[in-house]
Amino acid sequence: MSDTAILEIKGEKHEFPLIVGTENEIGIDIKTLRGATLGVTTIDPGYKNTGSCQSGITFLDGEKGILRYRGYAIEDLADKADFLEVAYLLIFGDLPSKDQLIKFHADIKTESVVDDDVKKILDAFPKSAHPMGVLSSLTSALTAFNPTSVNVDSEEDMYKSVVKILGKFPVLVAWTMRKKKGLPLNYGSNSLNYVENVLKMMFEKPNEEYVQNPILVNALDKLLILHADHEQNCSTSTVRIVGSSHAGLFASLSAGISALWGPLHGGANQAVLEMLEAIKDDGGDTKKYMGKAKDKQDPFRLMGFGHRVYKNFDPRAKIIKVAADEVLSDLGVEDPILDIAKGLEKEALQDEYFVKRKLYPNVDFYSGIIYRAMGIPTEMFTVMFALGRLPGWIAQWREMRLRKEPIGRPRQIYTGENYRAFKTIDKR
Repeated sequence: MSDTAILEIKGEKHEFPLIVGTENEIGIDIKTLRGATLGVTTIDPGYKNTGSCQSGITFLDGEKGILRYRGYAIEDLADKADFLEVAYLLIFGDLPSKDQLIKFHADIKTESVVDDDVKKILDAFPKSAHPMGVLSSLTSALTAFNPTSVNVDSEEDMYKSVVKILGKFPVLVAWTMRKKKGLPLNYGSNSLNYVENVLKMMFEKPNEEYVQNPILVNALDKLLILHADHEQNCSTSTVRIVGSSHAGLFASLSAGISALWGPLHGGANQAVLEMLEAIKDDGGDTKKYMGKAKDKQDPFRLMGFGHRVYKNFDPRAKIIKVAADEVLSDLGVEDPILDIAKGLEKEALQDEYFVKRKLYPNVDFYSGIIYRAMGIPTEMFTVMFALGRLPGWIAQWREMRLRKEPIGRPRQIYTGENYRAFKTIDKR
C-alpha cells in the first residue's frame, strides 16, 4: 500500500501522507491542504470522517463491538478492576501497582473537602435548576478557589490537579442531588472506597446510618468504568478544544459537562426513562410502541436502542445487562416503568426487525434502569454519566496539553451573501 494519498483538484494533483495507527486505522494527514492548494478545505459536518488528533487512550471499533482503554479490553477491566484503577490507567497510561493505588486513593481523600463558600453558590440555585447546569457551574466555580494554572510540564503539578478534581467532583455530584431533594449537604468517610463514598454521600439520611449494599456498589462501579472514556465523542472533543486555548482543567471540564448534557449525548439515559414514562402514561402497551418504532412514517423514536458508533451489540451493554438483572433481583423493586423496560428489551432481542438491523439495547438503556432502581432521580442520570466520564476527560485534556496540540480552529465554507454596500437607515 502506498504511504501517500493523491488528491486531484482542477487538474492539479497533490500528495498527502497517510497516518497509520497501531490498530491499522488509516488517516490522511491534510494539515498542509490549504497551503498546498491555495485555500481549499474539506467539509465534514459533525466530523464523522475527520480525525481531530492522534490519541493513545481509547480504541473503539464500532463494527466489531470492541472497546479498549490503553489496550485493555473493557470486559476485563469491568470484571477485574475497580473504578479508581481504571481512572489511574486512563490518566497515567498504566495500571497502578498496589502502592500506587493506595497512595492515589489516599491523596484523593485528602482533596475531598470543598471550600465552604461553594455551598453559598449552590444555595443560590433554585430546586428547579437542572442538576447538569448546577454541576457545570460548580465545577467552573472551582477555578475561583484554585486560581493557579497547572504547569503541564510538571508531573507533580499535574498529579495534584488530578487528585484534587477526583476528590472534589463526587462531593459536587452528591450535593447537586441532595440540593434537588432538600437534604442536608454532607461528606464521605475516609474508611470507605471511592464508589462506596459516592453512594453514602448521595443517599445517607441525617437520622440514620447508611448501610452499603455490595450489589449496588458493584453495579455503580461497573457503570462508572463503562462510561470512563469513549474516544473523541462530543463532550471529550469539547474538553480538548477548550483546553487547546490553554483554558484550565476545571474550566475545560465544565465545558465538557455542558456538552454531555444534550439528549443526543449523555442525556440519552434520561431520555430513555422519559420515553418509558410516556409509554406508561399511554397504557404501557410495549407491542404498540415497538410497532411505532418500526413505522418510518411515525415520529416516535425508540430511545436506548442501537448506537451511533456501534454497528453491533454495544460491548458495554452486555456487561451492564448482568448488573441490571442483579440489581433488580436484589432490590425486588415493583415499578411499572421497569416492567415496561424489561418488556421492550425482551421484544427487541427477539424481534426480527431489530435483530436484523442490530438495534440492540445499549448502555444508556440499562444504566437508566439501574439508576431508577437505585432511587436516583431521572434528572441526575446524566450527572452520574459525568462522574464516570471524569477520568477520561482528564486523560484527554492531559494528553492534548502534553502533546502541545495547536488551538482548535475549524474552517468553514461560507454560503452567505456576497458583498453588499451599506445603506444609511433613511435609505433602507
